Amino acid sequence: MDKEQNIMTEKIGLGGGCHWCTEAVFQSLIGVEKVEQGWIASNGNNESFSEAVIIHFDASKISLEVLIEIHLHTHKSTVKHSMREKYRSAIYFFNLEQQAKAKTILSKLQPHFKNEIITTVMPFLNFKASREEILNYYYKNPEKPFCKNYIDPKLKILLEKFSKYTAMDKINSSLKKTTS
Repeated sequence: MDKEQNIMTEKIGLGGGCHWCTEAVFQSLIGVEKVEQGWIASNGNNESFSEAVIIHFDASKISLEVLIEIHLHTHKSTVKHSMREKYRSAIYFFNLEQQAKAKTILSKLQPHFKNEIITTVMPFLNFKASREEILNYYYKNPEKPFCKNYIDPKLKILLEKFSKYTAMDKINSSLKKTTS
């Protein structure tokens, strides 16, 4: 906790799809202080690195439950596809309290999804940051075809379902027009 600003900063790791997409989604939220893009490894069968982000957030502005709900809605959290080793659907916890909270949140959200949520809760073990030139990919390159085709649809979900938590000053004005 930062005593000067009285901010309750926490962090959580999330993986599910391309880390460029995940980074952009969480960079666009109120209360998210920093997003580290890269690869996360856990333990056991998940000790290989998988694309993911570490989100540093102010828990007084956005809850872990909201972050997890957004995560589930902005990647294929109910689909077991052939690229799951590279794009593991996961919540990486940093302490046992987070582990328990994340499991409870997933159980609470499951009834809101038609299919079973495959996102797993696992311990954070290691992180490798992405190289500098691909960090902040979306906000450096919003007009690139990848951003238009893959990231913009995820940001539209934020505007439609989670506008209360969306930092409107960061969202591309053309996206705001399509959801108005």
